[in-house]
Amino acid sequence: MTFPLLCAAQPSISWDAQSLLFDGERVCPVMGEIHYSRLPEQEWGTALRRMKDGGVTVVATYVFWNHIEEEEGVFDWSGQRSLRGFLEACRDADMPVVLRIGPFCHGEVRCGGIPDWMFRKDCKMRSEDPVFLHYMTRLYRQIFTQVQGLQWKDGGPVMACQFDNEYRGHGSYLLSLKRIAQTIGFDLPFYTRTGWPELASPVPFGALIPLYGDYADGFWERSTKETAGNYYKAFNFKAFRSSTAIASEQLQNQQERVTQGDEQYPYFTCELGGGMMVAYHRRPYLYPEDALAMAVVKLGSGSNLLGYYMYHGGTNPESRTGITLQERQATRATNYNDMPVKNYDFQAPLGEFGQTYPHYYTLRPRHLMMHDWGATLAPMEANFPTPQDLAKGDDAQLRWAYRQQGDSAFVFVSNYERLQHLSAKRGVQFEVAGVKFPARPTTIPADCIGVLPVNIDGIQYATAQLVARRDGRIYMMQLPGLPVEMKVDGKVYKNVQPRGTARPVCRNIYLLTKEQAEHLFLEPMPSRPVLPLSFTKVREAGAPRTITLGAQKVAEEPDEKDFDHAAVYRIPVPSHSGLLEVTYRGDVARLYADGSLIADNFYYGRPLLYGLWRLPADVHELELRILPLQTDMPIYFPREADTTPGEAVSSILIR
Repeated sequence: MTFPLLCAAQPSISWDAQSLLFDGERVCPVMGEIHYSRLPEQEWGTALRRMKDGGVTVVATYVFWNHIEEEEGVFDWSGQRSLRGFLEACRDADMPVVLRIGPFCHGEVRCGGIPDWMFRKDCKMRSEDPVFLHYMTRLYRQIFTQVQGLQWKDGGPVMACQFDNEYRGHGSYLLSLKRIAQTIGFDLPFYTRTGWPELASPVPFGALIPLYGDYADGFWERSTKETAGNYYKAFNFKAFRSSTAIASEQLQNQQERVTQGDEQYPYFTCELGGGMMVAYHRRPYLYPEDALAMAVVKLGSGSNLLGYYMYHGGTNPESRTGITLQERQATRATNYNDMPVKNYDFQAPLGEFGQTYPHYYTLRPRHLMMHDWGATLAPMEANFPTPQDLAKGDDAQLRWAYRQQGDSAFVFVSNYERLQHLSAKRGVQFEVAGVKFPARPTTIPADCIGVLPVNIDGIQYATAQLVARRDGRIYMMQLPGLPVEMKVDGKVYKNVQPRGTARPVCRNIYLLTKEQAEHLFLEPMPSRPVLPLSFTKVREAGAPRTITLGAQKVAEEPDEKDFDHAAVYRIPVPSHSGLLEVTYRGDVARLYADGSLIADNFYYGRPLLYGLWRLPADVHELELRILPLQTDMPIYFPREADTTPGEAVSSILIR
């Protein structure tokens, strides 16, 4: 089952203070970030299909300047750098696209995507300096060669673009970028910017729609303590749209305010944490409930576009000049954190090699609901019965909100906060839109996260989650541990049990288990045998390296020379491909093929992975190098990581 927003004839796109409208009908899109240049072009089609199957209806992607013009004047649009090829794949998949065209993107890329050679020019970066704008004109003209004929007005997928990223200067700079783009030929239904941080001076209303974000944790946090920072606020229902946690290493002491006038725009997000990268000094381990709770909280707080960063992970491409393309403290700009050389998995719903993590399925029923009831949800106003400024770990009350229009409403419940173990809440009854339910007070279990309908499609109320509406059937999901009671057409049904898709519980309503709902309409994945691989340790690790603090006063990642003293394992390449999974303990693991680095992993409790289908045919043996863990490392390791000093490999499998 697919969930297209497009129809046979290209719909018109407009927006107002509430939502996007396709041919005048309100929609609540799900946007997923994927970086085309971090994925082999042969994998684009599969990636887009899996995103769409997960309920994603819009694609977002960065165009990293230093991926396409690493050497001045040498533009490379070939292979996985072909923006046009990717946009054509999106067109074929019927997926609208929001292009994020920089020049500054961040994305944990070297210098935020700005090529090294630009820093040798006599101009101020990200400014209205004429020299800088000259190079922007040149860059945007090149990008337009890839976009031409694929804009929305041409029947193509590109419906919007974002200028720069996380910019806090004067809005006139962003307007200059827009003016350059439009002069060249960009002609799109709307244009965007990140709504954080606050601009020093605003842009005229309607020029650029601000999009927001939030994360459950951040690799960029300077602290090496668990739950450091104010990421807990992402789990509170609140009217404030933005985050004071994003980019906290650069934007200290952020206040809860947005640029004046921005709340007149529809509430959209572009960077809702679908996962989190690990930096060398800070290695968060994300859980499925983290992404789910943030999504439900944002919807309940009034958002009508959920944009996940990232939804599909990737791998940094090879450099043409011999440098590495990840963010590092040692570089000229955007040098706050040391990131893996290759790995950009991001713990996203779809990982670096397209593997599904649990939250791919956990999020999916809510995405289907947004698609099928988006027109109903979009005009509903958000209401906040719970205090909006709850302290970290506040367990005194149930966290909930509701959105209402007339006598119809959705109730949003999130009895969850990352690493805080909120307790079950007893004696709960909701009173919304003149409806009090359930008939008797109930208990909301710990970790219960969901959306309950009130006067929707003949359902007066239900303590179950709406999932989908197809072919005259309404599918609902029991939230784990929450007894299902529903009132339909005036009749109350208590202690209703899931019956799957075989027969309805009443009228045309089918109640599913969590697992059934998460896989509704999906084709079964073919099972593959898990094959253990042999491996041989050929060298013990040498003396531990000295971990130094880098330019930003956090632990510095090892250099290539440090791996000359790593433990070394040999792995024969099997005759068939699959996903290689190395379960190990150590500080950093790197995988090499014929001396070339192909994968790396900062240890945080999850294995090193590599898609063997990407290997050249003539490679017959892999080399794994692991640096050992040390005592009292200046690094945040999650509780899932075994930090016993030393290193070891537990198993190597093909899945």
